[in-house]
Amino acid sequence: MSDYCVLVAAGGGARLYTLEPAEVPEMESGPNLVERQTLANPTHHAHEEHIWTDLRRGRNRAGGAEGGPRGGGYAPGEAHAYDEHREQHDLEEERRFGRDISRALSELIDRQGVEHIVLCAEPRFLGVLRPLIKDSLPRAADLQEVGKDYLKFAPRDLHEKLAAEGYLPHRRKPGATAP
Repeated sequence: MSDYCVLVAAGGGARLYTLEPAEVPEMESGPNLVERQTLANPTHHAHEEHIWTDLRRGRNRAGGAEGGPRGGGYAPGEAHAYDEHREQHDLEEERRFGRDISRALSELIDRQGVEHIVLCAEPRFLGVLRPLIKDSLPRAADLQEVGKDYLKFAPRDLHEKLAAEGYLPHRRKPGATAP
């Protein structure tokens, strides 16, 4: 049983942690973040500015006055409509992954009796996750949001960062008692 759960997420993946006391507090520092589950989004695509730049530069288009020497390029506004369609598709994929994350978090809360949840996600993905997670939390649960991408942090570094920001209790030296 743990009082704290930390969820770090980005469009491509998520990790669920619980904050656990040291097994032998006289010999170990603690509490420690323990990874409980890793989720990957196999359909994740990099944001448009990373993956779709070729479309903006005119590559991957048929030729024509706007598209190149072979004729038949895109009509004005056609690439814009394609970009909007791609954005809608990506958003739906993020929502689908967000629902998977929400289910995993709910199961962890039920198993561990978590009371405090720290949700860390890149701001865009936080906007997708927020309603999905809030709807699945017990009423008594305390949710703190951090609009930053901490997915690549190691557990100890993540704990130190979140403790410094006031979201988690600090680690104690071996033999120290809880405040």
